[in-house]
Amino acid sequence: MPAAVRSRLSRIAVAAPAAAALVLGTFAVANPAMAADQSVAKDLAGSSPAWATPQADAGAVPDGTPTTARVYFAGQDPSGLAAFAQAVSDENSPQYGKYLSAADAKAKFDASDAQVKAVTAWLTGAGLKVTTTTTHYLEVSGSTGALAKALGTEFHNFRTASGLRKAPAKDAVVPAAVADDVLAVGNLTDAAATQKATSDAVSVAAAEAKAQDAATRAARAAAPDVAAPDKKAPATLPTVPTCSADGYDSDIAKGAPAGYEKNEPFAPCAYVPSQLRKAYGVTDSKVSGKGATVAIIDAYGFASMQADANTFATAHGDKPFAPGQYKEVVTPAQWNSQADCGDWSGEEALDVEMVHGLAPDANVVYVGANSCQDADLDAALANIVDNHLADVVSNSWGEIMHGKSGDLDPAVIAADNQIFQLGAAEGIGFTVSAGDCGDNSPGAAATGVNCQADTNQAQAQWPSSSPWVTAVGGTALELMNKKGTYADEVSMGDQRSVLSADQKSWTPMPGAFYFGGGGGVSADFAQPWYQKDVVPDSISRVAANGTKSATPLRATPDIAMSGDLVASTLVGYTPAGGAYSEGGYGGTSVSSPETAAMLANAIQERGGKAIGFANPALYNRANNDRIFNDVDDNPNHGPLGNVVDLGMVGGSLKVRLYKIGSDYGLRAGEGYDTATGLGSPGLGFLKSFKH
Repeated sequence: MPAAVRSRLSRIAVAAPAAAALVLGTFAVANPAMAADQSVAKDLAGSSPAWATPQADAGAVPDGTPTTARVYFAGQDPSGLAAFAQAVSDENSPQYGKYLSAADAKAKFDASDAQVKAVTAWLTGAGLKVTTTTTHYLEVSGSTGALAKALGTEFHNFRTASGLRKAPAKDAVVPAAVADDVLAVGNLTDAAATQKATSDAVSVAAAEAKAQDAATRAARAAAPDVAAPDKKAPATLPTVPTCSADGYDSDIAKGAPAGYEKNEPFAPCAYVPSQLRKAYGVTDSKVSGKGATVAIIDAYGFASMQADANTFATAHGDKPFAPGQYKEVVTPAQWNSQADCGDWSGEEALDVEMVHGLAPDANVVYVGANSCQDADLDAALANIVDNHLADVVSNSWGEIMHGKSGDLDPAVIAADNQIFQLGAAEGIGFTVSAGDCGDNSPGAAATGVNCQADTNQAQAQWPSSSPWVTAVGGTALELMNKKGTYADEVSMGDQRSVLSADQKSWTPMPGAFYFGGGGGVSADFAQPWYQKDVVPDSISRVAANGTKSATPLRATPDIAMSGDLVASTLVGYTPAGGAYSEGGYGGTSVSSPETAAMLANAIQERGGKAIGFANPALYNRANNDRIFNDVDDNPNHGPLGNVVDLGMVGGSLKVRLYKIGSDYGLRAGEGYDTATGLGSPGLGFLKSFKH
């Protein structure tokens, strides 16, 4: 995600043992035998959060208190959906590629009329009012007493560090009559009602402004605007922003103090799409995504997106969108929570321009959610699947699953995974940014500029940890001098120092963690079938938080592409109330749309046949050095990317030193790793899909 990250800041707690029972995106019922017995009610594990303890109980919520909830349908055949989604996605299955149309998927797997009627009767019988009905869920409103009656639990207030919070006093229960019809019930705590996402895109300038380390901030404040002459060694640093135009080491930062190695260069100038196409084999393959459609999900939308994308493309030697090639699905009259969600325009511009840049002839559909709230993002995902709006969907947002204020609502996980499985059944794949905070541990969050401070453990993010999406990590890409071809990559991870006030040293030294690609082994999901025999047990049996597992777990990311802030990507757009301008962006928000574009190119390479859920195909191609660049933090030619950045920060020229290939808690090595997954697309990646 570019350095802006989706984070749902408030969550319903899920106890660790229950979370560990998740298998391939569906919650495991505490007693499997009970699940098979339709005469037995079903507990909704995790619906009462961990912070709702007897010791914190502040008393019952009055029955007359207004409340709302969202009840998700299990559909007609949830286990059949998972099995079908796997079969049509697996190149080794006789059902591979035999996808359903959106209409057929709906008829086969969505809730039936009888299920909708039964669940509606249950809820209205308890005194609730149904306000919204879809084939995926019902929204209800009414009194807390009525909701308590429906779910067999009382609602109490509980004392927490953030004040009194409402939650079920015990896990909710779905009665036997509708137990097989209900997947999950969300929005049962007041915390869940405020869950939200943040984009993962961040500009170089904005990331610098967000630097959190107190000592670094103090040093930055004391540093002069430019390097001034010194009596012993006259400084020769430029007095204007400077970057290496011909690769990582084309311009040496003369006049800078000694850093990690001799003759450290300036950071490379921000990459443009034509450079990325050449580096990842698109140019040589002579494909352009023609015939494929990529959807992009963000929040909201801005009016000048297509015009800005066209301006950006033509300014850098590429074609603008052709008539009808770019479409938007936005409903401004329904936008909400904008003050809370912030500005997503930079993320939108980045995502659209990366897809168009790497797959210039692919159709692009921008789907703007009505807010960054979970419910609105889920609606955007469902809209794409229900109407088959695209072949590939890029999602440059994410969040931690476990935090100090609680854990992610299990209903969000269940609902999202159901959408991803339905997409797989239709031949739609999802790429998801893995985050920009290394292993997302409290240590990383202490200094990282795109971290969620609420984290309470090392962990993989959601939804990139879902077994039904392609989780995309980040790299720092080095281009060969002048030729502009691929030279090397390391994992996306930066340690940052600033020029000292006397200009004779860097402080702190070594630098503090600043920015890094996300990944890690999820404690919440079992290892999916496609990772077997590719991800070593030494990785898959140890969760990111250090917990050892008797069985393999889901490891992330699956693949990685260029996204580092010090090897940034150029983006141009018109911010609200401003003028069009261009600047460098970084994060796995760059990597996700890049990967979606590569999959669009692969669809063209295979004659227009959909790839669908790509992970099985990706892991079938593992350990092939023509198909994947096996990213390593110890490149063959020596240290890569300890660079000096000389650029504008807050209107002044500042000098910083970055040590890259230094992610927090994650390292890239031979074979699969939790920093870059299988690696980045090699020169033979696209050709490997040709039939």
